[in-house]
Amino acid sequence: MKWALPRWSGTLAVKAAVFITVMCCALAAMLGVLVHVSVTRQTVEQDRDRALARLSEATAAYQAGEPLPRWAAIDPPELPASLRELAAGGRRGTMLDERGGHPVMWAAGPADRGRVLAVEVDHEPSRDTIDGLRRAIVWSSALAIGVTLLVGAFAVTRVTGRLHATARVARRISGGDLDARVDDPRTRDPGRPQDEVAAVAAALDSMAASLQGKLLAEQRFTADVAHELRTPLTGLLAAAELLPPGRPTELVRDRVAALRTLTEDLLEISRLDSGRERLETDAEDLGALVRRVVGASHTDTRVEVVRDARVETDRRRLERVLGNLVANAHRHGRGPVVLTVDGHRVTVRDHGPGYPDYVLEHGPQRFRTEGGAKGHGLGLTIALGQAEVLGARLEFTDAEDGGAMATLTLPHPS
Repeated sequence: MKWALPRWSGTLAVKAAVFITVMCCALAAMLGVLVHVSVTRQTVEQDRDRALARLSEATAAYQAGEPLPRWAAIDPPELPASLRELAAGGRRGTMLDERGGHPVMWAAGPADRGRVLAVEVDHEPSRDTIDGLRRAIVWSSALAIGVTLLVGAFAVTRVTGRLHATARVARRISGGDLDARVDDPRTRDPGRPQDEVAAVAAALDSMAASLQGKLLAEQRFTADVAHELRTPLTGLLAAAELLPPGRPTELVRDRVAALRTLTEDLLEISRLDSGRERLETDAEDLGALVRRVVGASHTDTRVEVVRDARVETDRRRLERVLGNLVANAHRHGRGPVVLTVDGHRVTVRDHGPGYPDYVLEHGPQRFRTEGGAKGHGLGLTIALGQAEVLGARLEFTDAEDGGAMATLTLPHPS
């Protein structure tokens, strides 16, 4: 499965990378401090033991009247005052100090007549060892953090890549592409361990398949019902024409005509749902076409041409879209109804209460109306479906100063 790096801005990958980095830094710092303290203490203790051993050796030589080694002296001026005071009091001790910019481990003890015998051990090699250890800890920690971060980021990116792929499929399904599937390879092999991402992908694929099956069944049912109704309705319409003139006959003819219109709308919706509609395009002047639609349907509708355009479109389908929008504006809104042509964009606007909230949020839905409105909710559904066949974009909004406004944007020639 192909996957892409996610946008590195507040994503799960960023959060995981930051968490891994912080934890690695904390762990490296803790281990580094422990190792550094332990080695430093051990090194200092070794130099202290060496200094005490030298002090014992120098004390034995001094008491035997032998010459003192070069690293021993009586009352050396560089001896720290606190250590000198300790030795003068008859006690032995050690102290780490600086002499001439170099670290020295002193050891001192009592000599005779209140004097102090002191020895020194060069501590600079031990300090160099500690500094080298510190640098090694820093570099090894940085390397370990870098490697861990790269490996962790790679692993997290693999997971987030699969999540992004699943999200893309979910968006395609919500957009109407019910054939879209995640098809995670982990879900195809039952013996392969499945993680949480694979479980989500499998659930999404199962949901899409179930939804597709139910939708196809609904589409088949709608088409079958419409086709079955068509034949008896034709006979019923012919029979209604034979009834004697009068108010009951008018009511029957009106209801039969409404039922026939509903049946034709259902057939049109079933054809749109099948996705097998084909365009028959031709060059049309958009302003003239809009005027023709208005003249054929509602003479009290005003047309304003801001900027005319010549478009390549299916005239019959475009007239169907505009006719349904104008009819909906007159049925559910209030006049005046104004059609504005501005280039490849046509706006149909009324001055009524505006569209219901569900239309603004989710688009038109078949067989759903609100507020006691007449109709079956199929006009806008057909307009939206035909607009999609035309490759146009149909948007439903409310005007700022009141009224419903449908904006149809036809595709520009490439």
